[in-house]
Amino acid sequence: MTDPLPGQLAVGAILFALGAVGFLTRRNLILMMLSAEMMLLGVSINLTAFGRHHGNASGQVFTIFVLTVAACEAGLALVLILNLYRRRKSLDVQLWSNLGEPDLPQLAPEDADPPAAPPAPELPHLTPSGPLPKAPVGAWK
Repeated sequence: MTDPLPGQLAVGAILFALGAVGFLTRRNLILMMLSAEMMLLGVSINLTAFGRHHGNASGQVFTIFVLTVAACEAGLALVLILNLYRRRKSLDVQLWSNLGEPDLPQLAPEDADPPAAPPAPELPHLTPSGPLPKAPVGAWK
């Protein structure tokens, strides 16, 4: 019988690598949390593979703890994501940098457009106080 350890470790490493790439390249908070969960599942597969290879249950016990932490992380992340969406109507990660104390300066994202110039103030319109002057013929065409 062949040893299943290298195959299990390869699957765990691939899951962890895909999760790390997804976490580092995405800007959507939900996809980032899913990528973090994928990384934790890759670690769990490796822990159970090593536990089976060494013939003890320590890998499975650590996996239970990892899954417990992952469930708590998913619940907290969901609450934070819902609150951010209620405040900003977007799930972009750059919006997290602007959440803070109201008296602190706001950080602008690097790729944000420069602020638009304020609109010109509307000047008051004055009504003429007398008859309009007669214009020369052909001047007002």
